[in-house]
Amino acid sequence: MTRTIALLQGDSTVGDLIGNALRLESLAALAATNGAALALSTELAICGYPPRDLLLQPEFVNKAQDQACQLNVQIPVLVGTPLAPEHTKQLPSNGVVRCGPNTASSDHGNRVVARKQLLPTYDVFDEARYFKADNRPGIARTIAGLDLGVTVCEDAWQVAGMTPSSYAADPIESLAEWGRQGVKLDATVNLSASPYHADKLVARIHVCRTAAAVLGHPFLMANQVGGNDDLLFDGNSLVAWPDGRVVIAPAWKEGVLMVHLDDPEACVWVASTSTDALDVGSDVLRTLSAEEDGKEHERDVLDDLADAVVTGLSDYCRKSGIKSIVLGLSGGIDSAVAACVAAAAVGPTNVTGIAMPSRHSSQHSIDDAAYTAASLGLVFETIPIDSMHGSVEGAIGEMLNAGASVAGENLQARLRGLVVMAHANAQGSMAIATGNKSELAQGYCTLYGDMAGGYTPLGDLYKMQVYGLAEVFNQRALEHQLPPPVNASTRTKPPSAELAPDQIDEDSLPPYPELDAILLAHIEGGMDGASIAAQGHDSAVVLDVLTRLERNEHKRWQMSPAPRVSSRAFGQGWRRPLASRHDWRRS
Repeated sequence: MTRTIALLQGDSTVGDLIGNALRLESLAALAATNGAALALSTELAICGYPPRDLLLQPEFVNKAQDQACQLNVQIPVLVGTPLAPEHTKQLPSNGVVRCGPNTASSDHGNRVVARKQLLPTYDVFDEARYFKADNRPGIARTIAGLDLGVTVCEDAWQVAGMTPSSYAADPIESLAEWGRQGVKLDATVNLSASPYHADKLVARIHVCRTAAAVLGHPFLMANQVGGNDDLLFDGNSLVAWPDGRVVIAPAWKEGVLMVHLDDPEACVWVASTSTDALDVGSDVLRTLSAEEDGKEHERDVLDDLADAVVTGLSDYCRKSGIKSIVLGLSGGIDSAVAACVAAAAVGPTNVTGIAMPSRHSSQHSIDDAAYTAASLGLVFETIPIDSMHGSVEGAIGEMLNAGASVAGENLQARLRGLVVMAHANAQGSMAIATGNKSELAQGYCTLYGDMAGGYTPLGDLYKMQVYGLAEVFNQRALEHQLPPPVNASTRTKPPSAELAPDQIDEDSLPPYPELDAILLAHIEGGMDGASIAAQGHDSAVVLDVLTRLERNEHKRWQMSPAPRVSSRAFGQGWRRPLASRHDWRRS
């Protein structure tokens, strides 16, 4: 009897029940061809994660469950799906259905084997809104000769102390107690949709090692891959043994991890044959000894971030039916890196970069924009806005002269937004905004101007990370014997919006290394102003930064989706009031 379990690391599209089923069938066929006895999908793989308020539609839940039970597969599969409630007024469950061949046989019949116990309601999660929690972990008996404990995502994290929520139950401890009472299991599996952020893999390794040690048998986690709206899923499905050994599937790749329960060295990665696969990440399967915590095996953080934002934009376009992208190319670092991301996500010939010089644009900015477009192979246009600028000033100049200077400066940004959006509408493309997290945090962006667009690929990257990604994309180009797309001029000149004569960002903001450090400490570290100042920052600068952060929440409510790559991104996990009297100057 083979003791090989396949982890189906799939990229589901929310709501595409038939397409997701076909994807799972394809992955299950790969697993069967390579000798798997059974397979398991990721969490809610049949409907895609997160389905959000689609789960409030009973018809959607019923169709999803039916689709899961009708999978055409050659081996048994444990598949994640919403389960219809027993009574009409109850919420559905986040469950696992065992399905497979020979459905007429009682041993192989389709049946529910687990319902999720722990429903997270923190950060980007709001599962108590949608699901009814179960009161016991699942067990799948005698599937391909194996008896398995079955858990769903958050169910595994309590035992490792890795959940901010306090739960009354611990599914892993419950399974371990059953084991002590004589219930023998070959392994415990976890169907997961664990969102990505830059240091998430090390946490997952700790969770899986802890679970395996407590249970006394292998613990397998199948994790979703790909982007859905602003959430990213890196894959990195893994298995841990009680002795601490770990095998990890590739990041950002769809495929199958073949897990041999009795021999970690025999585990194999089988890449998906999907035609929409991106050329990101690595197909290398990683193995950790008991002494390694995973950090020494992590890919360079910036390399991983580059793959993350490319995957986010690519999947957003693919799953939304968007074929082409347009963006403004200013010659600055942000637009250059955003162009690199767009070219990698949808192909350079499907990206149009538009330079829109004004009376304040420097020649080097115009030249730098043209260089980036040529190096990447983008479609490139130059549309000067000075005549439009003059016409609008002639019509509303009296209004502008009577108001704050920022009104005149922002006029240029809004004219550029007008041009980019006109092109997007005319060509059936999607405009992308090029702002970064540092600028969005400070309101250093223009509503209906440079914020115009359907997606903001750099929106969760701090400014210095954007510079880091420029180096990554340059290095990747050189490895393919192509010219680096972000030239020295773009990388070294002082950042500037060029909306006024000789303007640079540091006229209004602290130097970006200092700004990023303050924002990181507050947004992701949860530190207050006094604690941040105690780290060596000038207290007046800290106060100014935090005040601007609070005063510009209205802009962030209007920004387009950005791929979440940090532990706390603007969006679902950042729920600040819009109209607020909170003032850091008085706290």
